[in-house]
Amino acid sequence: MSEKRVTLGYISAVHGIKGWVKVHSWTRPLEAILEYQPWLLGEQQKPVNIVDGRRQGKGLAALLPETEDREQAMLLVGQQISVKRDQLPATGKDEYYWADLEGLEVHTLSGEILGRVERLMETGANDVLVIRGQREHLVPFVQGQYVTHIDLAGGRMVVDWDAEF
Repeated sequence: MSEKRVTLGYISAVHGIKGWVKVHSWTRPLEAILEYQPWLLGEQQKPVNIVDGRRQGKGLAALLPETEDREQAMLLVGQQISVKRDQLPATGKDEYYWADLEGLEVHTLSGEILGRVERLMETGANDVLVIRGQREHLVPFVQGQYVTHIDLAGGRMVVDWDAEF
């Protein structure tokens, strides 16, 4: 599991003229992304330790090494920020990182295979599993009610869900 990568956000824009970039973070709190070092940037997964980072309005700004002006910072816009999975804190009982759930094979209570967890999405009320099989299923990620069992080691999840829905 140590080689698995987890995307925590991306570089969304430049900030100012001195090489700073705006960072869109999916961590909670937003600033937590600044604590994980090194960042693995872009498709090449280039390891980078940030020089400085801070809250900037409703978002974040970061200064990366060898990025001294706006033009250099522009080259980073759009790059995803990932870290190795083992850099993240351990989860508690019945807590999961979305990245750990993605790819699990999903079965109904009766044993029918719905497909695999493609991704999760935040809806406000609760998170929703996007399951892709012969068709797409959207299942609320509510443990105990809809999600009855998760076996990360076995790569499997059981849901109380009608396969026709």
